[in-house]
Amino acid sequence: MKPSFIRLLSAIIFCFAVLQCQFVSSQELRLFYDKPAANWNEALPLGSGNMGAMVYGGVSAEEIQLNEETIWAGRPGNNVPKGKYEDIVKIRKLLTEGKNKAAQALSNEAFPRAAPKGLDYGMPYQTFGSLLLDFPDHQVFKHYQRDLDLNKAVSSVSYEVDGVTYKREIFTSLVDHTMRVRITADQPNKISLNVGWKSPHSDVKVGVANKRLFMSGKSSTVDAKEGMVQFYGFVYPDIKGGDVKHLKRNIEIKNANEVILYVAIATNFQNYQDISGNPSRRAELLYHKAKRVGYQNGLNKHIVQYQKFFNRVKLDLGSNDQAKKTTDIRIREFGKKFDPQLVALYFQFGRYLLISSSQPGGQPANLQGIWNDKLSPPWDSKYTVNINTEMNYWPAEVGNLKEMHQPLFKMLKDLSVTGQESAREMYHARGWNMHHNTDLWRISGVVDGGFYGMWPMGGAWLTQHIWQHYLYNGDVSFLREYYDVLKGCALFYLDVLTKDPSGKWLVVSPSISPENSYEAGGVGVSAGTTMDNQLVFDVFHNFIRASNDLKRDVPLRDSVIQLLKQLPPMQVGQHGQLQEWLQDLDKTTDRHRHISHLYGLFPSGQISPFRNPELAQAAKNSLVYRGDKSTGWSMGWKVNWWARLLDGNRAYKLIMDQLSPAPEEQNGQNGGTYPNLLDAHPPFQIDGNFGCTSGIAEMLLQSYDGYIYLMPAWPDELPNGEIKGLVARGGFIVDMSWENKQLTALTIKSTLGGNCRLRISNKIALSINGKKLEEAKEENPNSFYLVNTIKVPTVRAQKGIFQLPETIVYDMNTVKGKVYRFEVQ
Repeated sequence: MKPSFIRLLSAIIFCFAVLQCQFVSSQELRLFYDKPAANWNEALPLGSGNMGAMVYGGVSAEEIQLNEETIWAGRPGNNVPKGKYEDIVKIRKLLTEGKNKAAQALSNEAFPRAAPKGLDYGMPYQTFGSLLLDFPDHQVFKHYQRDLDLNKAVSSVSYEVDGVTYKREIFTSLVDHTMRVRITADQPNKISLNVGWKSPHSDVKVGVANKRLFMSGKSSTVDAKEGMVQFYGFVYPDIKGGDVKHLKRNIEIKNANEVILYVAIATNFQNYQDISGNPSRRAELLYHKAKRVGYQNGLNKHIVQYQKFFNRVKLDLGSNDQAKKTTDIRIREFGKKFDPQLVALYFQFGRYLLISSSQPGGQPANLQGIWNDKLSPPWDSKYTVNINTEMNYWPAEVGNLKEMHQPLFKMLKDLSVTGQESAREMYHARGWNMHHNTDLWRISGVVDGGFYGMWPMGGAWLTQHIWQHYLYNGDVSFLREYYDVLKGCALFYLDVLTKDPSGKWLVVSPSISPENSYEAGGVGVSAGTTMDNQLVFDVFHNFIRASNDLKRDVPLRDSVIQLLKQLPPMQVGQHGQLQEWLQDLDKTTDRHRHISHLYGLFPSGQISPFRNPELAQAAKNSLVYRGDKSTGWSMGWKVNWWARLLDGNRAYKLIMDQLSPAPEEQNGQNGGTYPNLLDAHPPFQIDGNFGCTSGIAEMLLQSYDGYIYLMPAWPDELPNGEIKGLVARGGFIVDMSWENKQLTALTIKSTLGGNCRLRISNKIALSINGKKLEEAKEENPNSFYLVNTIKVPTVRAQKGIFQLPETIVYDMNTVKGKVYRFEVQ
């Protein structure tokens, strides 16, 4: 064999190997299928923050269902009822007297299940409609494939008809906020299709103007609110070769070489008080910006912008032949066949969804992110803030996506204004509050009646995100900007706390432990639920520390400190469980999806296995009693809880439960995952995706308890892997590798400087430049790692002793901006 031929053959083999590596890499972060979506739960999601698209991938008939984030029913206005303060005082008095059933009856009467005349319980998020692409000659096809590439945030469809290979490429641009659809064929003059619109809205208008097919309309009227969100969208075809006919309600394209469809959608929404925008002019501006850039340049800019966020975190858990199968088959087989790469894919899919549904300057991700095909979706697809909205943002900081948190903060500013009305009218209190739901119009009153809605704690939970963002990023200007939101929340509880029925403690009354009951007949209204006590504890501590850091409101700070001392301690009840209520009312047979009293375990950090193992054991007992299988979001929360309890195998078992096929029925508490990897409550809710993504991060890295804990809860089934880019509080960015569950490599970047305290297995020794790290002593001097001391819990009965792993804690002073590479032995 000649040397030149050998060199050529070697070069060919090398290039083939490179291409194979690139293919494997793209496979690893790709959802792919060998048939079109049969329904919405099989379609693939794209999003640019403002616009959401669900791509079905049909052959003869393609549907791309579209959303715009501000298309909600109704119009500006709050939903705070008048004249309810006296009812709240009476409910509180009945609870003090032990007349719980009477208190619940009055709560139901004062706040009926259906919205009273002249009031509303929040507006539904609504679809825009669907772009329809009809390919009349594409009835018989082969070699079909559709995918969603998480590396690029691009979806594609390809197939062969009569010897011609067709391809569609779709993306929603994070740069110019329009959608582009590129249709190509590998032979000339072979692309023919009809383009049209459909929408469930009753009053839409479809027509042609300026060579574009438009659809306009307005949102629905619900309860007492007239629909006043006007929307306008259009599709413009840019073709090479062939002919275009603009008909009354559709566009006909014949014999083209290439078709690029530009889609722009806009509304008249300016902010929650102002709907004076011009939707058609806004859509025009979006389109012109996109058209000037063109397709390929626009695609490149979109990918660069997307990867700026997405590429910050890499997770490699290994791969096997399961990764070569279509995503729907992998989900069906996950419980029976080892598929480590699906866990990494699911983790990164959650990060993809957050980037796609929550962009700076826009609206927060709602109950379905931005993806919804209905006018009346389940639970209105509102912001449910007794768990679901908060869960959406659990991956934001640890997952290195802090910018995606901004829409939630912006909404909190709005709520700190509208919530003053509910605080004043319903509770005669200063500051602001809200209940368990809000919407585009930033409502703050009770929703869904006196059983579900009598929970004045929504602001208490949401404001934790402000404080946690500060702990991760150390941005004093951010804290200064949002200080009044924290202060207003603390003021509300300063005014409404009242003596509990025993007279020993200050509590919130009336309230509930979200959606659960403690007596037959649906009695849930109560005084001093454990979750409420934990939330107020955090609200007060956050304000005290913010006030101290900014040197503001010293007298108010002193008042808050005094009330903080009068909050109840956590309690361990007769079954060895963490009590859900102030009284010992828990039942070991309770399987309720909400386990709200474990908020103190996660996302808060009030329960630590190392600091208070008796509470950790009580929380564990509560989890065991409730069971594993539940709604999708509940299982996502449980992954985080088991991670905090340092049980990686149980956390992984919950991931397996989550990654089981979702049931066909659209109700009940048997969650799972749809073929498109979206979470099932059922039906679809996006919070389960985000909760599980957060849970995987918690299994790898925790930083809530005064230190960074490396691999605190990693499962036996995933012994080898690598993670890059996870973020710990105090601005530490962590890369690490492990083999046989043992840390083998560690790099930490300090973005803020300060002491870096690390907890790891005591089987591992860390050093830098040959010098072993010093073991930690006393409390962490890094202010971002200050741990708030909880009260000594009361314990009625103990069941089990929490087994702590053997660990060692190291300290190392760091310099801002410096990268530290450790030797691991």
